[in-house]
Amino acid sequence: MAILRRALSYTPLDAATLERWRAVPPAVAGDNMNRDRCMDATVSPIGEGYTMVGHARTISVMAGDNGAVHAALPLIRPGEILVVAAGGAGEVAIIGEIIAECAKARGCAGIVLDGAVRDVASLRKLGIPVYAAGATPRGPHKGFGGEIDTPIACGGVVVAPGDLVLGDDDGICVVPRALCDEVLVKGEAHVAKEADMIAKVRSGITTAEMIGVAVPEPTAAAG
Repeated sequence: MAILRRALSYTPLDAATLERWRAVPPAVAGDNMNRDRCMDATVSPIGEGYTMVGHARTISVMAGDNGAVHAALPLIRPGEILVVAAGGAGEVAIIGEIIAECAKARGCAGIVLDGAVRDVASLRKLGIPVYAAGATPRGPHKGFGGEIDTPIACGGVVVAPGDLVLGDDDGICVVPRALCDEVLVKGEAHVAKEADMIAKVRSGITTAEMIGVAVPEPTAAAG
């Protein structure tokens, strides 16, 4: 089957705005979108210490086939993040060392997929964040088609081309491009609020006091 490519049209954030986003963790972004838009825990970092911010370049693959990923690699623009809808299938690896090396060489800022990877030891050494739903040595086929630059569902979240993808050790949050300005302002205020709360905790104030949760009175022991 043919690999389909949709027309790509989004306005990227400028470098200064992206730098501001680096101070807003995925958890904070999700909290300011009604605690939503965070990928399932199944999509997790394969290494430690990852931080990642960039616009999504989306791919939808057929189960067990990574031909569309190969076709998308020449299209990657520096700073973009590959987000691959792999259907949650863990039986076949969609991403491995060679694809990740090529993505890195193209300036890719990270890879996210709700499927399996392989060559994990090598991926951890590459210096490009990789988030996946598992690992297996079994490799993929090619030739069953797929789609590039189309809205997808990955890790329980809808991702459109150009959406902002945030990643750290907790996992992935996706901010719709149209909400980026609003969520950034709220996120920065939230980060400052949490820093203030931590300072209060260290001074002896409890979280119950800060958020107004009453400590219950003891009840009579059961007779």
